[in-house]
Amino acid sequence: MITTFSILAILALGIFLFMQTAVFGKHPSGKRLERIQQSPNYKDGSFQNLHPTEVMVKDASMIRMIRDFFNKPKNTEPEEPLPSIQTNLNTMDDTKPSIVWFGHSSYLIKSKGKNILVDPVFSGNASPVSFFAKAFEGANGYGAKDMPVIDILVITHDHYDHLDYKTILALQTKVKKIYTSLGVGVDLEHWGISADKIVEMDWNQNQKISNTVELTAVPARHFSGRGFTRSKTLWSAFVLSIDGYKIFIGGDSGYDTHFKTIGEQHGPFDIVMLEAGQYGVNWPNIHMMPEVTITAAKDLRAKVLMPVHWGKFALAMHNWDDPINRVVQEAHKQNIKLTTPLIGEVVVLDSIYPEKEWWKK
Repeated sequence: MITTFSILAILALGIFLFMQTAVFGKHPSGKRLERIQQSPNYKDGSFQNLHPTEVMVKDASMIRMIRDFFNKPKNTEPEEPLPSIQTNLNTMDDTKPSIVWFGHSSYLIKSKGKNILVDPVFSGNASPVSFFAKAFEGANGYGAKDMPVIDILVITHDHYDHLDYKTILALQTKVKKIYTSLGVGVDLEHWGISADKIVEMDWNQNQKISNTVELTAVPARHFSGRGFTRSKTLWSAFVLSIDGYKIFIGGDSGYDTHFKTIGEQHGPFDIVMLEAGQYGVNWPNIHMMPEVTITAAKDLRAKVLMPVHWGKFALAMHNWDDPINRVVQEAHKQNIKLTTPLIGEVVVLDSIYPEKEWWKK
């Protein structure tokens, strides 16, 4: 009994000490916490969604989910390295807004000399440890060294597959300004990012960045947290107005009425980036099924949909290519225009929309 207790105590201490390391970030405090507490979206000690939202369904078994996660079927990852295109991001034409996807929810938007990078994860894994949630072979061909100078870095929320410690450190000398959800700046400052580089935004707040660029934070239906505590920082989508175009930066979100509201207030959108993967029956409120992604695109009044949040990490139990197959099938049914670029392939608004089903043999 004493031996067992000692082992458990040592294990608990080890976990505690590990979770004090920089990768886990910090909880907001001081003036940042005071601002958070004034937000209409912060109640009872945490941020809230617009409508009551269970992260997990009531009958979900955490033990079963952990067991299933460590015993995933082989088809959650591709059998062969993913194909990609190596684009020179410094010299590519940006006369019109152009988008390059790096897998999952990371992509670069270039327009008339301005560079906007969204949720970059280039370290090779989407977790605090290198051996867990590894990138698919062939999906991690781009890194900080390949990025141009970044005028605007957008971080939608603090989950590991959107806010990557190693990537932020590698990029910091290239980034002029970071725009993120309310509270997330505490992690960035903890990692050595200067406070004057960070702009935190609450839902429906707008930043006029230049005469031709505006960014507005809008609601999403999700949650946040890098440790055991949830929702101490906000999660957001963003509306980017740039050089006469409207782009929807979706982040993570379950389906709700906010998509229709955003479409009415800010649409139509020239292109929307919406999540189509990492869904599961145990968490239907915080990630959309692919068919529902099409509904959200229609609500947003999207001219073109680019599905993201797939193609790099296996964070759920579905086949790795199930999200894109299902979203393509539903888009054809509902006559929604899609673009499905390879990693590194260029999308050009009003001009080039890759549609090849490259994930199929």
